Amino acid sequence: MTSLVRHLTIDCADAYRLAAFWAQVLDGTLAEDDEDGDPEATVTAGGVSLLFIKVPDAKTVKNRVHLDLQPQDRSRDEEVERLLSLGATLVGDHRRPDGTGWATMADIEGNEFCVERSAEERARTRN
Repeated sequence: MTSLVRHLTIDCADAYRLAAFWAQVLDGTLAEDDEDGDPEATVTAGGVSLLFIKVPDAKTVKNRVHLDLQPQDRSRDEEVERLLSLGATLVGDHRRPDGTGWATMADIEGNEFCVERSAEERARTRN
């Protein structure tokens, strides 16, 4: 018998606050019983479950695992702007003049993630 991934777990300082941020990013939902101040919070979005767990350790180095986001109903650049308005920061801009590339961002606790081109943008450039 094999194993299944139940959650992608992210250590953090404020589980509920970070989960609420990611719920907005992914148009997901927080678990019904999650409340501000809880040591754990869960976001479900698009068949994925993210579990945020409060830990005493501060983030000190680059993530070894990160999320790559692909916008579904907007362009990569529009998605970057939307995420900036939610409180994310732009960490590295790898977007190229020909429309290829990605943006490396950080969430409200400094966890890195990338924003790639939408499927429509990829189809136009074939790269």
